[in-house]
Amino acid sequence: MTAPNVRHWARTVRWYLRELMGEAEYDRYCERHRHRHAGAPVPTRREYDALRTRRREERPEGRCC
Repeated sequence: MTAPNVRHWARTVRWYLRELMGEAEYDRYCERHRHRHAGAPVPTRREYDALRTRRREERPEGRCC
């Protein structure tokens, strides 16, 4: 394997793992928050997870249980 191929493979694996673990979702949320609420503090990852869980419980979408 050449060095560019290894770097491409490593970036692909990193992207996949970040999507799988939800890190990319939090990063996208932070960017939206900074854009829409300039100057307001960005919630921590823990606060974001609590918000997301609360929102899912309050408004279930397409869940049978």
